[in-house]
Amino acid sequence: MDLSTAMEEARLACSYFFNNRFEEARALMRPWAHKSMYHGLGYGTFMYLQAIMTFDPKDIETAIETLKQSVEVCNRFRRKNTIGESLGKMVKKVDYNSFTKEEIHAELCYAECLLLRAVLTFMEDETLISFLKGGMKIRACYQSYKECWYILEGRDWSKDADKMHFESGVRMGVGAFNLMISQLPQKILKLLEFVGFSGNKALGLSELERGFHLEGSLRRVLCALVLLGYHLIATYVLGTSEGDLEMAQTILDDHLKLYPNGAWFLFFAARLEYVKGNFDLAIEKYTTSLNSQNEWRQFHHLCYWELMWCCIMSAQFKEAEEYADKLLLESKWSKATYAYQKACCMCMRMDELTPAEKQELSETMKSIPGLKQRIAGKSLPVEKFAVKKSLRFFAQGETLCLSALELIYAWNGFKILAKKYENVEKIYSIIERELKRLEKIRVDNRSEYYYDDYLLAHLVKGSCLAYMNSPLQAEECFKFIVSNEKKIKEDTYLVPNALLELGLLLLRANDLEQSRIILEHAKNNYKGYSLESRLHFRVHATLNKISSLQKGSQSEGTNPMDSYPSISRSPSPCLSKTSGTTNGTGLHLKPTKNGKSISTHL
Repeated sequence: MDLSTAMEEARLACSYFFNNRFEEARALMRPWAHKSMYHGLGYGTFMYLQAIMTFDPKDIETAIETLKQSVEVCNRFRRKNTIGESLGKMVKKVDYNSFTKEEIHAELCYAECLLLRAVLTFMEDETLISFLKGGMKIRACYQSYKECWYILEGRDWSKDADKMHFESGVRMGVGAFNLMISQLPQKILKLLEFVGFSGNKALGLSELERGFHLEGSLRRVLCALVLLGYHLIATYVLGTSEGDLEMAQTILDDHLKLYPNGAWFLFFAARLEYVKGNFDLAIEKYTTSLNSQNEWRQFHHLCYWELMWCCIMSAQFKEAEEYADKLLLESKWSKATYAYQKACCMCMRMDELTPAEKQELSETMKSIPGLKQRIAGKSLPVEKFAVKKSLRFFAQGETLCLSALELIYAWNGFKILAKKYENVEKIYSIIERELKRLEKIRVDNRSEYYYDDYLLAHLVKGSCLAYMNSPLQAEECFKFIVSNEKKIKEDTYLVPNALLELGLLLLRANDLEQSRIILEHAKNNYKGYSLESRLHFRVHATLNKISSLQKGSQSEGTNPMDSYPSISRSPSPCLSKTSGTTNGTGLHLKPTKNGKSISTHL
């Protein structure tokens, strides 16, 4: 099969796929996957997408094997340099016009296959150990994309009508690679940069946007998906800044014209409403995406996951429990996580549970340790957290404090929750009720986990207050956690996270240096706590923001507070003007540049 026909079939398969004709897309690519570079890449991409949808270890393994074959096919068509040519590269400029079209496209397809393998490796282990183990493969990918970049810049394209297909692929790969590397915590970045990797977020986004604007190009839709994934998901789960929602809307407006019933873009349209805090509208749109196809059941699970979060964020705990139960029954990704999420939602309704439901809650919690799995020899951090909390449930008399709100915090949901005042106010009232209940417990009746619960309530309360135009009251909550560190029995993660939140308050007050000091303290002086890697991602993103602001590299007029937006409305009437939180910290305070009191010395 010649190259032009292969690219045309790849374009057709892409159209099938994003119009929900998934099996037709795979069927078009499968027969030639072992002979044609574009068929190999296309089939490998579809298997990769299935793997990231299911997180099933078998699907991940199948995708990796498929991509191995794809890499071998691409390798057969790549330029084979003699020893003399390789040495010549060091002393003179390469003549990329001497490369055939097959050779340059093989180099690009090779790089793309390796990038997909790198992402699969990244997925396998949230602590990134497996990412480092795959370093040599990632390095090969990195070097291959550099070669493609040089080809794009150094070749005469005046007579090549297919330039935009090659260019969109280069911009997608270089952009995605830079974006992925730039999100990693500093300790990983240092290792990667030691072996020649570097990641520039601004460059990554710029290249992806340039690829998206190449209308009619083969990889344009992939640039769109990476941009949507970054602006609507990665930014909110791993970082502390806002996604570019205007860019996301532009992409969706464009691609929903091309694929009006496409499940993927309907899903991202729902996600856009979710990150805006429009939970009811998001539920409608996720349901539309879910109902748009029945061929790929795993996609339904992704929608159930999002619907569950919409319900948790809007305090519809019964409905959230039902979606978690669907995931527990149908999805293979992490049954321990689903079981714990279901149990958390039931705990939030403890006063209204029937005896039968209480028995179901107890049995669900008991099942969690046995549901924990190992991927690439490692347990998922979210599953380890679920197991620890399920054991805690029984240790303190079959109850948990604010368990679903703790999940919101763990998944970095308060910045989304706070987009609408009524959303955060609803959650705040739940926290206040729980704090009053805890404070009524006599000292001699308090459990050994009392301060774990009490300080958790302060963490989520402070997270609400930070968005309710009450930064000083939020500060008191976080300082109270730090000052009571020694009273914590188990939930040691509370202190570094309280420090992170103090650092974000300082950033919002434009005290960049003190923010950096506190964030470095949180990163370097606490080890071995639950979901540690998540905090490191958030700290890394915030330190990058501070560094960028200190260097003056952001455009004039950019507000440094964008990373921690507040609601443009007056505080809730349910808030007193002075916090009821007892300080007693001994932490030293000094005025910030704007005169407000923020904790700066720990």
